[in-house]
This record gives sequence, C-alpha cells and structure tokens, in this order.
Amino acid sequence: MSLSVPLPSRLATGDLAWASVTAVLRAIGESTPTDPNPDRIAMAYRSDRLLRIDGEPPSVWSPFSGFWRAGDGWLRTHGNYPHHASALRRGLGLSADADADDLRAAFAAASVVDSIDRITSGGGLAVPVARENPDFDATLRSHPLVEVRRIGEAPTRSAWSEGTARADPAAPLRGIRVLDLTRVIAGPVCTRTLAVLGAEVLRIDPPRLDEPEWQHFDTGHGKRSARLDARSAQMTSLLKDADVVVLGYRPSALARLGLSPELLAEQHPGLIIAQLSAWGTAYPDRAGFDSLVQAESGIAMIESPDGERPGALPAQALDHSAGYLLAAAVCETLRRRMAEGGTWHVETSLRRVAAELLAMPRRDEPRPERQIDAAAHSQEFLVDGRSVVTAASALPGFSFAAPRPWGGDRPRWLSPRTERA
Repeated sequence: MSLSVPLPSRLATGDLAWASVTAVLRAIGESTPTDPNPDRIAMAYRSDRLLRIDGEPPSVWSPFSGFWRAGDGWLRTHGNYPHHASALRRGLGLSADADADDLRAAFAAASVVDSIDRITSGGGLAVPVARENPDFDATLRSHPLVEVRRIGEAPTRSAWSEGTARADPAAPLRGIRVLDLTRVIAGPVCTRTLAVLGAEVLRIDPPRLDEPEWQHFDTGHGKRSARLDARSAQMTSLLKDADVVVLGYRPSALARLGLSPELLAEQHPGLIIAQLSAWGTAYPDRAGFDSLVQAESGIAMIESPDGERPGALPAQALDHSAGYLLAAAVCETLRRRMAEGGTWHVETSLRRVAAELLAMPRRDEPRPERQIDAAAHSQEFLVDGRSVVTAASALPGFSFAAPRPWGGDRPRWLSPRTERA
C-alpha cells in the first residue's frame, strides 16, 4: 500500500505519483526496495516550483498559456515557446505586440470552436476545456498503460556492461547508451531517470530551436547536451551505436525526419525505441502538453474550484508519471532484450496516463495542503559558473549529477560500447 504523497487534488494524483516512481525501483530488480520518501516525490513532481537559478525562481509560464473564457465556454492555450506564442497571435489576427488583455478580448468575442480553429490553423496550440468522457477513457484503458512490442529480430545483447544489474547497484544501467530526442518534462524526466541509474544519456536538439534555460536545468541532470540536424550522417552514427532512443516529438514529425519507430527498427536492429506523445500515436499530427491534456480529458473541470472555472492538478503529473513509467519499461525491456534478443517499441502517451488517473478512486475535496521542507529535498549544483538548485532524485539511494549547459557538448558517445552477448 502506498504512503500518502502530498499532492492534494480530487483525483488520486499522489497515488499515481507513488506508483510511477516505485515502478522504476521494481524495474531495476530491487526485490525489497527502500520505500521512497513521499514528500520527496511531491517535490520532484513540483520541481519547477523548487528550481532556483542564482537564487531566483525562473518565470516558467508565458502569459499566452492559460485558461480563457470564450463566448460559450472555456479553452486552454499553450504559448511557452516563442514560436507557439507567435502562432497563437497570428491565428487570432493579433499584432506581434498583442498582450494577454488583447487575447482575453478576442476570446470573449468568439466561440470556443472558432478560436481553436483559428489558432490551430496558424500553427498554435489550443484545446477546449471539456468534461470527462468515461467511454473514451475505457477504450484507452483497454490497451496497456505502457505498451511494449517486439517489432524486429536481432541477436541478444547484454543488458549491462557487467552482465547484471547487481554488478553495480549504484549505477545499474552503466554501459547503456541512451539517445534522448525529447523536450518538455515527460521525455526529459524519462531520460533523467535513466541517467541517474547510470546510463550515458546524450540529448540532441535541433540546431535552430532553442530550449528555455530553466527547463533544461530542471530535467537535464546527468546528461550531455548537443545540437545536431536529425537528417545528418552523424545522427545515423549515434543511432547505430545506441542501445535506447527516446522519442518525444509528434509521430508525424518523426516520420518526416526519418525517425519513425518502423524505420529505426529496420535500420538499427536491436535498438529499444521508447516513444512518448501527448495524445498517442493514433493522432500523429497533434502536438500537446500536459496542461492541454488535462483540459481536454476532463481533469481540469474535475479539479474546478467552484464547478464553473477550470482548475488543474497540483503538478504536471501526467508528464512526470509518463516519464517514470516509460523509464521503468525501458529498464524491463533491456532485460528482455538480454534474454530474448529483438528490436523493441515501448510507448505511452499523456492522454493514456490521464485515462489511468481518471479510473483511480477520487475524493470529493482535496486534502489540505501541508508545508514541506524544500531544503531537505533539493540539490545544489554549479553549472557554468551559475548556482542551480533543483529537486533531488525521487529514487532512494540515487543522487543526480549536475545538469550541463544546454547544447554545449559535442554530439558523440563517450563510454565504451555495451558488451554484446
């Protein structure tokens, strides 16, 4: 039975967080794992609130991200990236210097559907704030929370360089190479978890798409970070020598870049291909974020403070849980590859995690918030001359290595290649 994780909400957010973190401990083969600290899990899930850069909390939300009242209901937008904010203004026909008040007026004068159609046609991100759909959620739950499929043949590979996780309990994934092609919490939490377990993780970002500094400091622990064109021969070389690739871009975007799971399996037998998306691979063109999935899945109205205005979970819990659950599945699949060989596809989505949360027992009202000593659950690093304080690892017995400056490394592997059976 789980200890109570203090993430107050009507839905079982704390129970989901506990189950997601402990899934990783089971996956690395600890038969009697030390129970995680529930307060530390809560702080890890709310890591953006704990983050300090040179003693200051970063601004993590754009004024173009939020709930907006339309003429006939509510919608939710996401504009944290500058290109998304620009697309949102462009779709609404607003000037480049339009502010939140201009958006509020534009939304109030139109319907939810009209506003969303205009924003999405301009390349922006918006969804309706909807009520939950139990039938649709039940259909999603008819599939595994994390689906693991063998999609190609390949010889067995030793899962760890020493042949067994027990060879180095402090770094059970030592010798495993992970190529990280993800952005924005869920994927980075997955690869951060693999890094804290000892894997060599190399994050690759497009040369012309910058990452907010705070976001990388929040989830970049223990990884190297480089910029590289996905279509380059160097990317092919990195994939050839990887054990795992973690994909976090829209399925249609991956296909355009030649990085679809099917093509990767054909070109790189033996690779474990872990895939995260917002809405699932059945919706290859839909981009999304945790906040948008909360809004459209019905979570925002369940968490409404008054039954009229939409609310939110106490953390980006869909993101964090998806990251831990995918990391756990990767660890388990490494063992299967060692025993059975094969090329594997491991997949989940924020929407599938939302369906799981919506099926869990819920409360009429959230438990009261309680204070947590943040200093007891944080780590401090020096990154390129700057002080960075982040949430500590939720996995007992494992400590984060410092994040590195985003995009500052060479796109190459450092460790010897994993031993082959």
